[in-house]
Amino acid sequence: MMLKPSDIRPPFEEEKAKLKVKAAETAWNTRNPELVAQAYSEDSIWRNRTEFFSGRTNIIKFLTRKWAKELDYRLMKELWCYTGNRISVRFEYEWRDADNPTQWMRTHGNEHWEFDDDGLMRRRDMSANDYPISEAERRYK
Repeated sequence: MMLKPSDIRPPFEEEKAKLKVKAAETAWNTRNPELVAQAYSEDSIWRNRTEFFSGRTNIIKFLTRKWAKELDYRLMKELWCYTGNRISVRFEYEWRDADNPTQWMRTHGNEHWEFDDDGLMRRRDMSANDYPISEAERRYK
C-alpha cells in the first residue's frame, strides 16, 4: 500500500522521517507525474539543479519532461538527517538517455525538503551530478 503524503506529518522523529523518505522513493519509482505531484503543496517551490519553479502544474510538466528523457528511471533515497518539519536525503538513480538509449547514466545528489503542517512538501531544493555507466555497473534494477 502506498502512503499518502498526509499520512506522515511533521514534526518528524526518526521513524516518521524514514517512512516519508520511503514513501517518496516509492512514488517517484512509479514515474507517474500526477501521482508524485500530490506529495507537494499547491504552491511548492522547487530548485532542481539550475531550474527554479513553483506549483503542482509546473511540477507535473517538469516530471513529464524528465521521464521522457530519463528512460527506465530507478531511484534509491536514503535519509540523511531531519528536524522539525525538514528532512534531507541523499539519492542515487539510474536511467538510460533517450537521446542515446544504449547509454546508462547514474545520478548522485542531495535534496532538502520542508513540509507544511499537512505533510505536503512546500519546498524542495535538489543538487545532483550525472555520469555514464555501463549496463553491467547498474545497482538498481
